[in-house]
Parts: sequence; structure tokens; C-alpha cells
Amino acid sequence: MAYNDRFIRACFKQEVDRLPVWYMRQAGRYDPEYRQIKEKYTLLEICQQPELAAEVTLMPVRKLGVDAAILYSDIMNPVASLGVDFDIVKNIGPVIANPISSRQDIERLKPIDVHKDLQHILDTISILDRELDVPLITFAGAPFTIASYLIEGRPSKSYIKTKTLMYSDPGLWDMLMNKLGDMVITYLRAHVDSGGKAIQLFDSWVGALAPKDFERYVEPVITRIFAELSDLNVPKIYFPGVSSGELLPKLTSLQTEVIGLDWRVSIREGRRRTEGKYAIQGNLDPYLLTAPMDVIKQHAKQIIDMGLETPGYIFNLGHGLFPEASLEKLQELTAYVHDYSAEVLAKRKA
Repeated sequence: MAYNDRFIRACFKQEVDRLPVWYMRQAGRYDPEYRQIKEKYTLLEICQQPELAAEVTLMPVRKLGVDAAILYSDIMNPVASLGVDFDIVKNIGPVIANPISSRQDIERLKPIDVHKDLQHILDTISILDRELDVPLITFAGAPFTIASYLIEGRPSKSYIKTKTLMYSDPGLWDMLMNKLGDMVITYLRAHVDSGGKAIQLFDSWVGALAPKDFERYVEPVITRIFAELSDLNVPKIYFPGVSSGELLPKLTSLQTEVIGLDWRVSIREGRRRTEGKYAIQGNLDPYLLTAPMDVIKQHAKQIIDMGLETPGYIFNLGHGLFPEASLEKLQELTAYVHDYSAEVLAKRKA
């Protein structure tokens, strides 16, 4: 089987013949076939069935022609092993049965046992390692983002309970961050041992913090996670989520290969703010996919041109795909990124 390593090469800033493409939430409700599966099973039920979870992971690779697969899972899955009771509720998101509100709640969180509680996820990764002809990205939710769900009890816009704990009891906050950091390290290491070819740490909501608060309350655990995974010979990606542009200058000491950008900061500016140390991934506004195809291509071209200014760029969205996105537009966009970038690179080489 011919193996497409374009994505891996770009992560390590190596030469590519065309830009690699993948999309956050590329296995999702924009696909009619996936919607049919979701009529029968919940997200968590799909994750419990390795063959089905693997098939859902494979679907966008076949349909879109992307250069990487991302494991069909959810950032909340590993917290079940800590003893947290949660559900993914339609049109809401993660809902925690008993949100964290005290030292005792945090002390009760158990160490993760991946093989005992999450073997179905490792089995899914093993199946995909055999089936895929592109790299498999696996992922975890970062400690701040997971903590925001555990404390708020559900998605939040203000993060008031989270910030109240953070500011009022920094020692307790650090205990929670380190417990969640340990979870992430153990979970992602097991993913790579099972066949994952790259790992992404999603910190979807950390952009809610000011840079000085990120530096004090979050950066130490993110630094530790990547330091403790630095022996793994796979690309490591940190995506600090939406509205995180002001945090980018704080990331320049991370032992990671790739930084993901949302759509509010240009590729060029993202590289400047991270001192050119990393490959860059992103960052088309996902809602541009509602526009006519010529408008989508116009915006994509601007991003591609900046991406091609230096080695180490992966085309993606600035956040995840949404249900109203068009499968046909995604197919056309993927082909456009491949074809246009190949043309530019071929001319440059000639």
C-alpha cells in the first residue's frame, strides 16, 4: 500500500510536492452517510465500537482526499477513567453529572487506566493503523479545556466558575491541572503505542484567558505535557483554540512541532508571534464554507500563498467543521489546495 506521508513531512518542515490538507471535525454531520449512522448511535456509542469508529474515521479520507485522518473520538472520553460521570447531550455538548466544586472532588479523581477503561479506543487506533494509507492523528483535550467542562458542568461562555477556582485557590487549581496533565500524557502515549502517527492537544477554550493568566495557570502543565512526550518520534500539535492569538508569543518554548491557528490571526503573523519555531496549521474560517466557491478559493489562495512562504505548513480550518458545511465544497476545496499549491511549488522548483 502506498503511504502518503505529506502531512508528516510538513509537520517536520520538510519538502513536500503539494500542501497537505485535513479538517478539524472532518468526520461529522456535514456528511449524509455519517448523519445516518448518528440516527442509530450516539457519539459515545460509536466510540465504544472499534470497527464502527474506525469506519467513521476512514469516511472523510475516502470522500475528501485529505492527507491525514483524525481519530473519531471526543476529548471527554478519557475523563471517564478518572471516575467522572458525563454525557454528550445533543445541541449542548458535554454535561457533567457532578461538577467539581471542592478539594475533595479533585482529590477523588483517579489516575487514568487506559487499558482497563479505554481499550476500545486503542483497538480503534490499531484497526486504523492497518487500514489507512495516510497518517492517523490522535488527540486529547488540554487540561484547561477539560477543567472548564468539569467545573462549569457544561459548555460555558464566561467560565466564571472555572476562573473563580483558578483565582481564589491557585494551589488547588495547580493540583487539578497536574492531575489532568498526567491523564493527557498517559492517554496520548498509549495512542502512539497503538499506532497513532501524530498527536494533537486541543485547548479549545484557553483563549478565554489573558496572556499573563495563561502564563501562570496553564503554560506550566502544557510545557510539561510536551516535555514528557518529547521522546515520541511523532509530530506533536498544540491548538490553543479560538481567540488565542494573544497567547501565541507565550508558546515559543514548547517542545512541539506544530502550532494550530484560528482564523483571527494570519499565517504570516502566527509565524511571527511564534518566532518561526514551528510548522503552522490552519486557518480558514470554517463559516466561509457557506460562501460561493469562488469566494472560498479566493480566501484559500491568500492563506496558501502565506503558507508557502516558508516550509512547514498544513492547510486546515481555524476551528471545526459545522453540520451545515457542504461535502461537495470540501471536496472541491481540498482539490484546489492540492492543485494550486502543487503548481506553485513546481514553478518554484523549476
